[in-house]
Amino acid sequence: MRANSLALRLFLSATAWAVVILLITGVVLSSLYRQAVERAFDRRLGVYLRTLVADVASPDEAGGKFPQPLGEPLCEMPLSGWYWQVTRLDPGKTDVRASRSLWDGSLPHLQDYGIAAGPNGSREGYGPGPEEQRLRLVERNIDLGDEGHYLVAVAGDAAEIADEVRSFDQALVITFSILAAVLLLTTMFQVRFGLAPLKRISDSLAAIRSGSAERLAGKFPEEIAPLARETNALIEANKEIVERARTHVGNLAHALKTPLSVMVNEATARGDDPFAAKVLEQADIMRDQVARHLERAHLAARLTVVGSVTDVAPVVTALARTMEKIHRDKNVAIEVHCDEQARFRGERPDLEEMIGNLVDNACKWASSRVAIEVGRERPDVASERQVVHIVVDDDGRGLSTSEREQVAKRGQRLDETKPGSGLGLSIVVELASLYGGGLTLHAAPLGGLRAELVLPAG
Repeated sequence: MRANSLALRLFLSATAWAVVILLITGVVLSSLYRQAVERAFDRRLGVYLRTLVADVASPDEAGGKFPQPLGEPLCEMPLSGWYWQVTRLDPGKTDVRASRSLWDGSLPHLQDYGIAAGPNGSREGYGPGPEEQRLRLVERNIDLGDEGHYLVAVAGDAAEIADEVRSFDQALVITFSILAAVLLLTTMFQVRFGLAPLKRISDSLAAIRSGSAERLAGKFPEEIAPLARETNALIEANKEIVERARTHVGNLAHALKTPLSVMVNEATARGDDPFAAKVLEQADIMRDQVARHLERAHLAARLTVVGSVTDVAPVVTALARTMEKIHRDKNVAIEVHCDEQARFRGERPDLEEMIGNLVDNACKWASSRVAIEVGRERPDVASERQVVHIVVDDDGRGLSTSEREQVAKRGQRLDETKPGSGLGLSIVVELASLYGGGLTLHAAPLGGLRAELVLPAG
């Protein structure tokens, strides 16, 4: 997928949303699991808390210990992370009893941290313990009236909660990573499958442009079908316009030919009259111009509808041999360096006329050498359109900047001693512009003139 393609945009947007959704889902699931682990841990602590509350509310009248041991071995091991503590809160009668595991430390009071009691009267929360331990605490206030007011607390090592949550998060990351990979592959398939009709339309338009098809054929999805219908309607409307233009051009040519024939007949009848000779001369020029413009109109009509593709190498090679024969009196050597893969998106006769005019002009002005180079390139890095680059150099006297600007104009000739009408380069410029290309003139490395012709590649 290319950087600026629609497929890449759809893929990235779908991927971004999938990643965001997975991240949010992961955070929510991790939070819910942590809450579930905390509730299970609190239920465990609650069992110990209720046992302590029962011992405090009903002390052993036989003089036993107050309160009784919980039966949890960890509460007997010093700094094990599992503790209990009973604190008497009556003024002047402060008494604190704790598990052996607490050693000489004490548990924090959650009420001092602003934690409110729940519906069952208990408080749950986190607090610091001995040896910088992080504890999960559950505590409850017990009011026994005359027998005293007590705060009963039970605490467990919060590392157990953290370990459980960490294990779950690791499994969640692995699972979501696999799911993300599957979603990416699925998204890529969906994008390619969904955009396949657009690729078909693109291929069909390329076939129409190359002349192998005349309209978009086949069935398209309901969202794309209107585009195909409107494109076919546009092609048909374009053909109708072109046909009307051809008809008008033909009518104009016919209308001009009749008066020209009358003028030629009348001039011919006058014999050796100089005025008649001038009329015949101008009539011939007018006939050539009418034929040429009629041909150009037909060319423009062809370009408007469809085009063909022409291999450049055979054309250049044949023209080089022909021009060497035509200009054999000057003994001009023509060198050809051509990319065999270069193809011109247009008609072969038009390519022959453009290159023929350039090579013929170079041979007229060259001293002994003409070089032709053909290659393919892109105008710039961002452009997807490939072009054919044709360079014709000669070793003649060359032209100044002002002269190069002048010779490209219709009918302009710098040397009347050279044969020609002065239309050669202007015809090249006109034809190249019709195809969306162009002609530029520079000083050649050989010492003469360099003509650079840029045309669309097929």
